[in-house]
Amino acid sequence: MPGAAEHTPWSELVTLSADQEAFLGLVRTFAAREVRPIAREVDDADTAVPWELWRKAAAAGITGFMLPEELGGGGVTDVLTQAMVQEELCVGDIGLGNLLTSGGFFAGPVLALGTPEQQAHWLRPLAGLDPPLTAVAVTEPDAGSDVASLRTRATRTSGGYLLSGSKTWISNGGVADRYVVFATLSPGSGYRGVTAFLVERGVEGLSFGPPLPKLGQRAIVSCPVFLDDVFVPDEQRLGEEGQGFSGLMRTFDTSRVVLAAAATGLARAALDYAVAYARDRVQFGKPILEHQAVAFRLADAATRIDASRLLVLRAAQALDTGRPASAAAAMAKLYASETAMWVTWAAIQTLGGWGYSREHLVEKWFRDAKLEEIEEGTSDIQRLVISRHLGKR
Repeated sequence: MPGAAEHTPWSELVTLSADQEAFLGLVRTFAAREVRPIAREVDDADTAVPWELWRKAAAAGITGFMLPEELGGGGVTDVLTQAMVQEELCVGDIGLGNLLTSGGFFAGPVLALGTPEQQAHWLRPLAGLDPPLTAVAVTEPDAGSDVASLRTRATRTSGGYLLSGSKTWISNGGVADRYVVFATLSPGSGYRGVTAFLVERGVEGLSFGPPLPKLGQRAIVSCPVFLDDVFVPDEQRLGEEGQGFSGLMRTFDTSRVVLAAAATGLARAALDYAVAYARDRVQFGKPILEHQAVAFRLADAATRIDASRLLVLRAAQALDTGRPASAAAAMAKLYASETAMWVTWAAIQTLGGWGYSREHLVEKWFRDAKLEEIEEGTSDIQRLVISRHLGKR
């Protein structure tokens, strides 16, 4: 990878254990050798899952590294290490990096709300050599960031529940074998009715719309999910009735920090690429890196990336030590996602016309970056979370 660092910048911020250094080295090598080379191919395919890469990552221990050891996973349950790994993966490619660790998002509510029996049944297969893809079904046509306004209905019936409604923009939808579906027991009751359920693909009444063509991060297939009186037995309800919202919010705190690290990795890739190009490209008799406008723009990019990483560090440490972290997680995701958007723009500016060409990956990274400002709460939602925190001071 042009200009890629041979070590993780995290080593300048925290003391890494031998295990952390070894695993981060493995991930960095995997990202360079297996992820980056197929990034353009997967982007062109648009709605196809790169199954060969998925299985290679599973064999390397990447797809299940965040699962507890007792469930067969890698035992990396601290958010800080998860964030460091995510950054390294996403230096290779953010869409592929987010795909390879998507099992961790599914595992979040199962670990937060599930019984030991549910965790063993639904999570242990994720640590295997050919793990199933998983999905979390929250977003609806009229309920995106406002989770409390879900309309998918869970109706009590003998021995369980009937789920009816529709979801949209579900990552891994249609190709995943296992789903956590969030529904409400009482539409209009807000967060108090939101409950989580475990659903397997193939159950009667569960169907999918066609994959949605996307601007970027095409490695992850997204599609609508339809539930037409899908029966879910009592033993597949996660937690108690009405606990789904709190379980999802805890999951979001972690996932937002990990996504902030992913955005930082993307920005880092774009900066490395731009710096390498600016060193080699000669204009007006000297490398363009020596032109003040270019040098200052890249200096700003480097500063924003380091600031993003520091915000990720603060939020991850808060989560790992049990301190309130919603505002810190929101700040990390807000700043890192907008940094990724700015730095990929800066990379295109540095490459000029070539940055606009598909010959270079910076145009793809620019498209990829936009999702980070939208998924799991838009930038406006992150600002709302932060402002509410300010009001409590």
